Amino acid sequence: MADNTVTVVGNVTRDPELRFTNNGQATAQFGVAVNRRWQNRQTQEWEEAVSYFDVVCWREMAENVSESLTKGTRVVVSGRLEQRSWETQDGDKRSKIEIVADEVAPSLRWATASITRNQRGDAAGSARPATTRSTPNEPSEFNEEPF
Repeated sequence: MADNTVTVVGNVTRDPELRFTNNGQATAQFGVAVNRRWQNRQTQEWEEAVSYFDVVCWREMAENVSESLTKGTRVVVSGRLEQRSWETQDGDKRSKIEIVADEVAPSLRWATASITRNQRGDAAGSARPATTRSTPNEPSEFNEEPF
């Protein structure tokens, strides 16, 4: 079985757009620009290429992304590539490849970030208000590694 994992580091090109499916599932979409810069060995000039990617997030991550990211934020996105196809109202066929995110994080290369951990929803599925962890090494009630 082929692995379809991709990680990109770049800048958010547009504020995340939060929407909800008919059954209430949150989804957010935003763009990421990834710059690549190299020196041309023949001319000694610096050259640059930019690649643009659409990113899709689901459920709690979608809500967290829409509250946390803005245009220009440097992020690390890890996920899988997925192709979507559709037909326009004129009958033209279209397709695009998106990154369906498994993880989205701020890049700390040139910035700092404050982490606020959200509480998981209770058994009925309703979310509890967000709280801040008091100490970074406090054990998690969900048997996860502390951050």
